[in-house]
Amino acid sequence: MRNQFCTPSMHALLGIFIVLSMAACHEEPPPVPERIRAIKTISVSEQASGRIRDFSGIVEAADSSSISFEVAGNVQEVRVDVGDRITKGQVLAALDPEPYELTVAEIEAELVKARDNVTKTEAEYNRQMRIFEQGAGAQRRVEVAEFNYKATKSAVNFQIARLNNAKRDLNRTVLRAPFNGAIADRYIDAFNEVARGQKCFDIFEFTGMEVAISIPEDAIDDIHMDQKGEIRFPVFADRTYHGRVTEISKVAGTANAFPIKLTIEEPDQRIRPGMTARVTLLLAGDDQKAAYLVPLSAIAQSGDATRGFVFIYDSQTSSVKKTQIQSASVRGNDVVITEGVKAGDIVAVAGVSFLEDGQEVKLMETREEEKDFEIKKAE
Repeated sequence: MRNQFCTPSMHALLGIFIVLSMAACHEEPPPVPERIRAIKTISVSEQASGRIRDFSGIVEAADSSSISFEVAGNVQEVRVDVGDRITKGQVLAALDPEPYELTVAEIEAELVKARDNVTKTEAEYNRQMRIFEQGAGAQRRVEVAEFNYKATKSAVNFQIARLNNAKRDLNRTVLRAPFNGAIADRYIDAFNEVARGQKCFDIFEFTGMEVAISIPEDAIDDIHMDQKGEIRFPVFADRTYHGRVTEISKVAGTANAFPIKLTIEEPDQRIRPGMTARVTLLLAGDDQKAAYLVPLSAIAQSGDATRGFVFIYDSQTSSVKKTQIQSASVRGNDVVITEGVKAGDIVAVAGVSFLEDGQEVKLMETREEEKDFEIKKAE
């Protein structure tokens, strides 16, 4: 018996459904979003050639401050002296608080009187309103009572503001340390009068020390930010410290020399402000090109043995630019580059074979520790 449900038209529809299903199975998946590569980088700063110059310097605290009372008065006590360690919030000195306490008490009494006046004027205003609503009063009396009521309320607000200022001044008779550090200098003694803003202490933090030096005008163009230097102290003759240029003045000072500062990279509690130091810097020679040390891993090789490529990161476009360089020699794991890079360039130092010119990248969040610095003369 013929199956009445399996008609030729149904067979055709079934065939079309099977073909469409098979096509759907072979449909390509959506493209995977391109992953932005994270790269490890260094900032080019270490010179590899030039002339060595020594400069005399003085140690300064990277973070220092002169502090003073914000109110005038008679110094009641001084609790610290030069060289003492201090902690944030510690009391350093105090003024006689009695004049300020009396001012607070006086204003508090005036505030009580002002609040009593509010109560009286409010009652009078309400009384005049009732009389006026009963038809026995005058509009003028209501307006005067309302004015007096509002004036006494304003007087209360004025006395509250005065009281807050007086209490703030009372709190300011105690001078506290704004941060952890040490006393560099002291300018006040007990039982002496001080003016508002008069310097009382110089304080500094131990978190960072700098060496201030002066560079002659014929060498200032050879100094750049983050430039490395070696620092020695006569009192610590057995140790050499490393520094990094963090400040370069745009204006010449004494004898047409430009002040600059180097941050000492190795913390040492023995180093104190005012100590003398000797700074050694490597400056670009007048008759030679400046050369910089870059890790071998940053170099993408080309056909020429003395040439290659590096990828320099552009922070504005978040991409890398393939840049040809000229190398002079190899020193250990570093290459001396004479052309193609300059101080401050951010260069990729890993996975360069997977990078392309103009490729969008991002910097690794974990910063690579800077390698030990040692000044070397070009061979």
